[in-house]
Amino acid sequence: MDEKLARKLRILADAAKYDASCASSGAPKRKAGADGLGSTTGAGICHAYTPDGRCVSLLKILLTNYCLFDCAYCVNRRSSNVARARFSVEEVVTLTIEFYKRNYIEGLFLSSGIIRSPDYTMEMLTRVAKKLRREHGFRGYIHLKSIPEASPWLIEEAGLYADRLSINLELPTEASLNRLAPEKDGAAIESAMGQIGERIIQAKEERRRFSPAGQSTQVIVGADATTDEAMIRKSALLYGTYGLKRVYYSAFSPIPDASAALPPQAPPLRREHRLYQADWLIRYYEFSPDDVAGASEDGMLALDIDPKLAWALKNRHCFPVDVNRADREMLLRVPGLGARAVDAIIKARRHGRLRLDDVARLSSGLKRARPFLIAEDFRPTTLTDRLDLRAKLAEPAEQLSLF
Repeated sequence: MDEKLARKLRILADAAKYDASCASSGAPKRKAGADGLGSTTGAGICHAYTPDGRCVSLLKILLTNYCLFDCAYCVNRRSSNVARARFSVEEVVTLTIEFYKRNYIEGLFLSSGIIRSPDYTMEMLTRVAKKLRREHGFRGYIHLKSIPEASPWLIEEAGLYADRLSINLELPTEASLNRLAPEKDGAAIESAMGQIGERIIQAKEERRRFSPAGQSTQVIVGADATTDEAMIRKSALLYGTYGLKRVYYSAFSPIPDASAALPPQAPPLRREHRLYQADWLIRYYEFSPDDVAGASEDGMLALDIDPKLAWALKNRHCFPVDVNRADREMLLRVPGLGARAVDAIIKARRHGRLRLDDVARLSSGLKRARPFLIAEDFRPTTLTDRLDLRAKLAEPAEQLSLF
């Protein structure tokens, strides 16, 4: 790789790191030996997960970090004093193919600042995917960031070549967008989401290809005064209205020469984690947005305990739950029991009454579950009513668990 292209890669891979919808797994740098293939070295290599659970390595870059917009929270805004670079379509294609041949990557994540116009930018992004697919026969994973202000037919063409499309909502309310990103239109963003959602449904019905891995979005956490409750309610609305696969939560990161309208410090990283946990409860644990709201304090999720435990502590009258008799919906509400553990419990109890040791073998979260469940040989009569139960189950500052 020549020095000029390497410099562009360093700048535009670094500029892409703020997009959480393709988060790096943080793998250590390593290189295969003489008998192996592949490497985790190299700028811009990140990891993402496909809908079937496979982990794939992606080249994650921006087409350019030049931008016509001046969003206050964005390090690549037009008034920002950062090093700028721009790839040509051919350079992105060449990098993708060469990295793929060297077994560095299995796909491409491509976003961009807005250059010339939304239509021009969307056309350039689509040209990359089209060229890879049609001229090089590339069958790897391609994720394209869609430009919501672009013409519908350009976004439609992008969906023919991309595995997944995503449009960043950025901020959950129109008021916040007007204050921090006045050049963006929340209605236009959601309209584009709706268009993509409709095309995905139509393509499935007609058995043709259009963004087969669905669409996702990203919301910035902590750049405005939006509460966690409002954030989760907005996400639930997006899932239900547009059929999104994922809403990604990205903690606001202070940037150089920031606007006075932005907070001087980043929010606690644990806040982002709690939002993901609450999001998970709605998607996989049959919780409603009202349930999550009920687990919050003044609209904010607790930082010392996860939202499922917070809900359980506020609804102690629902517990303890009998693992040998309770239905799946109620078992899913027991802190410490994940969806797989619940399914394993339901399967195992068909063959006999479960004791506490049996639950311990089926779930690694027995410590948190113990005060909230009944087993054949166990009933936590006094534990559930303990006033210090929250303190006993709170996570250490360095610990981040799912449930």
